[in-house]
Amino acid sequence: MTFDDWSIFCKYNHRVRSLRANSYPVADTETWRNLSCPPFLPPLLPNLVSLMWKSDNTELFSYMWLFATPKLRRLDIFTKTFDPSEHSVLSLISMLCPSVSHFNFNSIMNSADTSTALQRWSHLTSVITGEVSEAAILHLFKLPSLRVLEFYLPPTPMSVNTKKLLQCSKLCALQEITVSCSSLVLIDAFFEDLFIAPKLISFRIIGGMDSAHALLNLISCVSDTCAHNSLEQIRLTFIDLLAGHNTSIGLALFKPLFAFHNLRKLTFEAQYSGVVRWNDYVLLEMAQAWPLLEELHLNKFSHSNHSITPNTFVSLLQHCPRLVSVAVIINWTTIDRQDISSDVPHQGFAHKELSRAFFGSPRIRHPARIAAFISAVAPKVKVIISWIDSRNHRSCEEHLNRWKVVEELVKCFSKVREQQRRLMLMTGEGVDNHRINLEGSHNHIGIAHPVQESENRDAAVGGGGEAYDDSGNENDSEYVSSDEGSEDEY
Repeated sequence: MTFDDWSIFCKYNHRVRSLRANSYPVADTETWRNLSCPPFLPPLLPNLVSLMWKSDNTELFSYMWLFATPKLRRLDIFTKTFDPSEHSVLSLISMLCPSVSHFNFNSIMNSADTSTALQRWSHLTSVITGEVSEAAILHLFKLPSLRVLEFYLPPTPMSVNTKKLLQCSKLCALQEITVSCSSLVLIDAFFEDLFIAPKLISFRIIGGMDSAHALLNLISCVSDTCAHNSLEQIRLTFIDLLAGHNTSIGLALFKPLFAFHNLRKLTFEAQYSGVVRWNDYVLLEMAQAWPLLEELHLNKFSHSNHSITPNTFVSLLQHCPRLVSVAVIINWTTIDRQDISSDVPHQGFAHKELSRAFFGSPRIRHPARIAAFISAVAPKVKVIISWIDSRNHRSCEEHLNRWKVVEELVKCFSKVREQQRRLMLMTGEGVDNHRINLEGSHNHIGIAHPVQESENRDAAVGGGGEAYDDSGNENDSEYVSSDEGSEDEY
């Protein structure tokens, strides 16, 4: 860059408030090298308040300090590596940017420690980072301004002194907290003596479940740690990288959470490590305990032989009128084996909010029968997702296509029901107006003539299109029998 180039740069650099630096060829390493030799002291953008930096290597990471300004409020870093030199750059930035309030650090290496930088910032309101030290955790828990916190617990248990100091935490503004770790025992011990009042609490266990007993302790811990009136969202995610242990999870384990009457969203995901054993009675208890529920996701993409009945599904909708998205596994046998009835299911009950449904991997034969039921009780459903994690199943494609048909038919049936409803309203208005005209006339007598029937009294619906076989009663059930019990079942 020539002196004239820098003159043009300085003419406009004070206008820039936000910079997004991606590791794409648009701004390659040579570009940053040219910018790293300005004829003036950095920062290059003196009024910068937001910086997002994506780095593929150490050299790219090192140029980030050129944009460090005392006015910087938001810092988002995405990096593949985090060696000692990069750690030094981040420490330098934390000294040059004392006013950072939003810090988001994302690295492929979960062990990338940002503790040194975090302890220099005292105005943090949002922190999303990887593993941090005990000293950094103590610092964060003393910040009265902190609203969002996401971090990885150290792989070793907290010291007794640290746990005592955590009891004096000042997280009065905390709204969301997400904690990741490798063991249920570690996370249970961390929250043992804490008391917080967030709206969202999320646990992410990378090593899978230790046992059903450890899971019970964790859920009881949530009930004891969080204020019952404030908590609105709970997320529990288990990722078993070894996929060796298979813990049976009874829904009765969730009963301690029934104390959170204002709960809006519950997400439970056990990838590879857990088998959820469904129970109509406990699911109904969930519905009764959480009338404000908007999302209920229980193993959203999994397959399970333990399913609930359609009647319980409808009861869930009746008790939770705000429900927008649901993930439950339903046994559709009773609906799939019967012809579509002329009577409206469940006395005409229709949920007004449900728009997304995750149904696992249920097998069905007659899409029209299932769609008729769903469109009656949940006419607003737009998306139905099933058979996502069952691609290796020999009949996956067949059942996946059937559920796609269900999704499309639900939309069509719902439109027809809406047309029928409007027609009835219009007909009712016409009858009322006709009655008014008759009552208001004193010189004429209204005579009603019966409607003449045509020769063809039947109407063919959907003629010429592809037909779905909705006849016949199968003797062989396509639903898999239940699994054998487990020693860790609750």
